[in-house]
Amino acid sequence: MEYHRKIQHSVAYIQEKLGKFQADTVAFVTGTGLGGLTDAIENPILLPYEEIDEFPLSTVKSHAGQLISGTIDEVPVLALQGRFHLYEGFTAQEATHNIRVLGELGVKTLILTNAVGALNPSFETGSPMLIEDHINLTGHTPLRGENVDAWGERFPDMCAVYDPALRQLAVNKALELGIRLERGVFMQVMGPNMETPAETRMYRRMGADAIGMSTCMEAIAAHHMGIRLLGISCLTNKNLPDCMVDAPLDAVIAQAEKSSATMTKLIRSILKEIPQTAE
Repeated sequence: MEYHRKIQHSVAYIQEKLGKFQADTVAFVTGTGLGGLTDAIENPILLPYEEIDEFPLSTVKSHAGQLISGTIDEVPVLALQGRFHLYEGFTAQEATHNIRVLGELGVKTLILTNAVGALNPSFETGSPMLIEDHINLTGHTPLRGENVDAWGERFPDMCAVYDPALRQLAVNKALELGIRLERGVFMQVMGPNMETPAETRMYRRMGADAIGMSTCMEAIAAHHMGIRLLGISCLTNKNLPDCMVDAPLDAVIAQAEKSSATMTKLIRSILKEIPQTAE
């Protein structure tokens, strides 16, 4: 299977450069404007995506496109600074190449971050949102095609994609830190165009609290491989269909960078207790 072969090539290259990873290594993917989270990594070892065999290359200007190994407050971490989107022309399998590699490297816990637009009018722009569930409205899935049995079963259950214990840990830490943490349903659309007022009304009625152009593909692939998953979004703008305003990429990036300190503080606090949560 060609897809599986490419994953193995990437894994072999990473292991050659970085060696074996500890069993308690936590991985995370940083989205638009949230690459600053990686500044907290101590003793970082960087591998540009372009150097990793068979690894896709991100074309989004706000994504650095590199894998970083190191520690945060003595917790071993593996960060993917930049991701791959369907709107860039990647297939769903290509967009989750990084996640499959993490699974093959032995990663058991993954934190997904992204920059999203708020659909829930009560949500505060700039606040983080805990992803409690998602709606995949792209019409794509990384599970299409031949199943790799070693990764997971053909028809994975999706009742609890985002780990309940990790979600509760995030809520507890936000309360301790005095951080306003919204909680809701994330929806992924294809992009790259933003939504119209009519589409915004429809998405809200469908049950979505926030919307973006990534994450669901990664979440499906991670869950398929049995990886415990936590999703935290940065609400960079609010979509109010009766008074829509432009949300240019530069403004989205600026808001995400502004909120990066809060996101970093929350995730660092979560990281410290993830090993205990896994027991």
